[in-house]
Amino acid sequence: MSKFQLYNIVLKEILNETRVYEFDLDNAFFKKIDSPEVQIGNVKAMVSVHKKVNTYELSFVLDGIITIPCDRCLDNMEQPIHYKEKLLVKFGDKFSEEDEIVIVPESEGAINIAWFLYEFIVLKIPMKHVHPTGECNKTMVGKLKKHITRQKSDDDDDDDTSALEFDDDDDFTTDEKQTDPRWDGLQNITENN
Repeated sequence: MSKFQLYNIVLKEILNETRVYEFDLDNAFFKKIDSPEVQIGNVKAMVSVHKKVNTYELSFVLDGIITIPCDRCLDNMEQPIHYKEKLLVKFGDKFSEEDEIVIVPESEGAINIAWFLYEFIVLKIPMKHVHPTGECNKTMVGKLKKHITRQKSDDDDDDDTSALEFDDDDDFTTDEKQTDPRWDGLQNITENN
């Protein structure tokens, strides 16, 4: 028996009706998937399957919370997941994906949606995921502040222009008042053409 047997939807059994399936995606689910992006979470998934003429329309609604590391302090943070998606499935000779249609072998007559559920969750993780302002690990933020140099003012003789600085809310900001003099020569190339 497959570890994802629970997530099989037998399409051949669905005739002229809409069937609704509910799944609790908990820590055990994420552990079975064994992927580095998400390993802790509690997401409710509702999947409605409706048969059309020669396709099946699967409507997914995902709602819950996953735990991922903060990009700034590396402590765990909660990321809400609210997602809706549709997937069209039809029968064919072998499993494949064409445009926005998933083809499953007619001989099997079923689709396993475990990986689709996981992908939909991962798609909702923002590129930059950090704690809300002021909630990062104070010790780690203090160490980061200590190791990041501050931007020099325009009247300083130092050429250090690639520095980051912190604001009072423990967030990173970039200060781009000065440019690297090596790039200034390249700027003249575009201005002279």
